[in-house]
Amino acid sequence: MTPNAQKSPPEKRLARFLGWFSLALGTPQTLMPGRFARFIGVRDDSRSRTWTRIVGVRELATAAGILSRPRPVGWLWARVAGDVKDLVLLAVAFGKKDSERNRLTAAAGAVAAVTAVDALAAISMRRSEAETADDTTEVKAAITVWRPREEIYAFWHDFQNLPRFMAHLEAVEPAGDRRSHWKAKAPTGGTVDWDAEVVMDLPNELIAWRSLPGADVENAGTVRFQPAPGGAGTEIRLDMEYKPPGGAVGVTLAKLFGEEPRQQVEDDLRRFKQVLEAGEVVRSDGSPEGAMARRQLKQRPAHPLAPSSNGRKS
Repeated sequence: MTPNAQKSPPEKRLARFLGWFSLALGTPQTLMPGRFARFIGVRDDSRSRTWTRIVGVRELATAAGILSRPRPVGWLWARVAGDVKDLVLLAVAFGKKDSERNRLTAAAGAVAAVTAVDALAAISMRRSEAETADDTTEVKAAITVWRPREEIYAFWHDFQNLPRFMAHLEAVEPAGDRRSHWKAKAPTGGTVDWDAEVVMDLPNELIAWRSLPGADVENAGTVRFQPAPGGAGTEIRLDMEYKPPGGAVGVTLAKLFGEEPRQQVEDDLRRFKQVLEAGEVVRSDGSPEGAMARRQLKQRPAHPLAPSSNGRKS
């Protein structure tokens, strides 16, 4: 066992176990729904395969949420809710004549036991969270981009593209084995850097990441790519949390400098939309780095950037 594992609190180790358990369970449910249905005693037909696959996708999403969060209380309760739904589905299956009662009984018993473990993990994590309240900031934002989901996923999946629209990010360099090194501007001056790893990667659907121990900025997050209603492009949902350098003092100073976290992320997503739809960030001499909320505090008429001596815009 590594030193980091020894220092990890029991509730965190249990949560991570449940995250990997969700991944291990959701994979066969998604890829082999018919076989999984037969294994638990349910008749293999189109209806049972559909429900098994739905449950599998839910498990994979839950795994991404748990493994990418330092304190995934909400995702642990999501597992409890999912367990209850699974028990209902198994109860319905009991009423069908062609079901294998012995296998269904064993499956129901296993789900009931897991439900108790999930509830214990959620309660323990909530209690620990209350006892060790920190300065973690959670940010959620979404935007719709008029581009195919595959194209958007491929662009985001190459982390070296992120500084093109994330104003405070200076560089992201691949480090192998699903890891990368990040360097960013601190909101109150200077730079910060950290190493991160991808903990879940579902092509064209989801990317989840977290920072590694020793990061200047502890962070974790998930970005989802979903078809927008009515075929209107792709909806990007970004859900992340981080500990700003300097804790609560750092948060206060950042806001004084006009760096409110939610607005900052929304600005980044607007620039992302411009890059994907127009090929570049829309700039002017009033905001040469693109639209940023803090620049709107002092508005003035915007004009196109003046051409430089080499014929390019400055």
